[in-house]
Amino acid sequence: MVRSMTGYGRGERAFDDGVQVTVEVRSVNNRYLDCAVKLPRAYIFAEDAIKTRVQGGVARGKVDVFVTITRSGGDDMVVTVNEALAKSYIDALHKLHGLSGGKARREYYPTDLARFPDVLTVEKQAEDLDAMKERLLTALDTAIADFNTMREREGERLAADILGRADTIERLLGEVEERSPQTVADYRARLEVKMKEVLQNTQVDEARLLTEAAIFADKVAVDEETVRLHSHLGQLRELLSAGGAVGRKLDFLIQEFNRETNTIGSKCSDLEITRRVVDMKAEIEKIREQVQNLE
Repeated sequence: MVRSMTGYGRGERAFDDGVQVTVEVRSVNNRYLDCAVKLPRAYIFAEDAIKTRVQGGVARGKVDVFVTITRSGGDDMVVTVNEALAKSYIDALHKLHGLSGGKARREYYPTDLARFPDVLTVEKQAEDLDAMKERLLTALDTAIADFNTMREREGERLAADILGRADTIERLLGEVEERSPQTVADYRARLEVKMKEVLQNTQVDEARLLTEAAIFADKVAVDEETVRLHSHLGQLRELLSAGGAVGRKLDFLIQEFNRETNTIGSKCSDLEITRRVVDMKAEIEKIREQVQNLE
């Protein structure tokens, strides 16, 4: 199935320790794959892994990945006791107690010691970076799956439109093929009338007439172009049916469509054929615009 280059996907994963990871993926048209990742500075280490995972699921487009990490409560904070400093405070207090004339050794409660600077410190708990990276990638996989589902739906609509226009081109091409031999017959008839006017009563040289008509027929023959155009239409249908990243191939194929159609237009001076060629070129241009949206 073909995919559009534009799309949006979102993935959320909540974990037992209160961590919630949200990943959003969006893209717009671009000639090549250009991936930009925006995530909290503390998790910049996972940027390359995220880009690699995106490259595995996306072939073309300007892709932006947004990562949000939230935590509930203070589970990521830890309180530590500076035991050496606490003992130093106790020793210093005992010494002060003795200097003040106290006879008994006084006991100190933990709450007393907790009031002193730096005895208790609150720090961010060390994270398992590898585990956190896996969490990010898990949420990213969900976002990419959602993202690709949206792109496939849009790609299906684009493919249907392109195939419909391809059918129109094929119909017009058939009319050109049907009309093309008639242009030679019309030319022969006009040439015979002119020769009779010029020669008046003199007998028209039938051999000369046939020769001129044959030369004209060779000049305006579009058999090669119509056969190639039929072949290109078949290739277009095959590529859309095969699916995958076919945007670049289709873009090149549309250039061939234009080349053959322009040649048919330049060879034929017949008004009816010219009209068909103009209509074909209009449909080809619309297909080209749609192909620009395909991955």
